Amino acid sequence: MPLSEEEIERYARHIVLHGVGGPGQQKLKAARALVVGAGGLGSPVIQYLAAAGVGHIGVVDDDIVSLSNLQRQVLHDTSAVGQSKVASARNAIARLNPHVRVTAHNVRMTAANARELARGYDVVADGSDNFDTRYVVSDACFHERKPLVMGAVGAFDGSLTVLRPHETAANGEPNPTYRCLFPEPPPAGAVPACAEAGVLGALTGVVGSMMALEVLREIVGFGDSMVGRLLLMDTRATRFETVAYGWDPDNSLNGAKAAQRALA
Repeated sequence: MPLSEEEIERYARHIVLHGVGGPGQQKLKAARALVVGAGGLGSPVIQYLAAAGVGHIGVVDDDIVSLSNLQRQVLHDTSAVGQSKVASARNAIARLNPHVRVTAHNVRMTAANARELARGYDVVADGSDNFDTRYVVSDACFHERKPLVMGAVGAFDGSLTVLRPHETAANGEPNPTYRCLFPEPPPAGAVPACAEAGVLGALTGVVGSMMALEVLREIVGFGDSMVGRLLLMDTRATRFETVAYGWDPDNSLNGAKAAQRALA
C-alpha cells in the first residue's frame, strides 16, 4: 500500500529504522487492529497505534468518560467527560493522525459478539479490566485465528503476553492459550476492582505502551515475539521479570480432549 508524501514525512523515523523501513510502514498502513477497552491500557495502545500509522483501528467499549478516569486514561480529556469512550477515542485519533480510519464499537464484548468483532481485524489488543472479558476475547481470537496481545494491571503491578494458540510452536506442540496460563478465573471478590484498590496512573501508560509495541511487532514482524512468555512488572521495586509458560494438554481450547471432540 503506497505512502503519500505527507505520510513519508510523518513516518520518517520509522522508515529509516532498520527492521521497519518503508515495507514495514506499508504493512502498518494496511493493517487492521482491534483494541478492546478505551481505558487506562487502551489509551496508550490506541495513541501509539494511531501515531504509528496503523491504517484501521477498531475500538470496543460501552462505557462513558468520567472524571475519575482522567488520572490514567490519557486518551480522554476534561471536555470529553460524559461522552462515550469510543466517540472520545475517535476524536482523539482524528486529531493525532487523519490518515487512520476508526471504527467505534459502542458495545461490550461478549460471547455473543466477540468472534464477529475479532473476525474483521488482523490483530487484537485486549486492555479490558475483568477476567470474564479476557476469557471471551481470548477464546474468540483462538477460534478466529487472530494474534492477541493481552495486558493487565493491578494497583502497582502489571503483566503482558502475546497469544497465538492457533499456531504450532517449534517443538511441534500447539502454542499456549490464555486458559493454559489461567485455567480458571479467580473466585469472585479475590481480585479487587480498580475503584476499590486503586491503580497507579503511570503504570497503565507503561503496560499500554508495551502492548502497542507488541501489536506493532505482530504487524511488522521484527524482533522476538512474547508468545509463551509472560512479562511481570512490579513498580514498587522497579522489577521486571519474564516467566516462560507452555501448552497445557488439559486446556479446553486446543488441549488433547478438545482435539478428540473435534474428531468425534
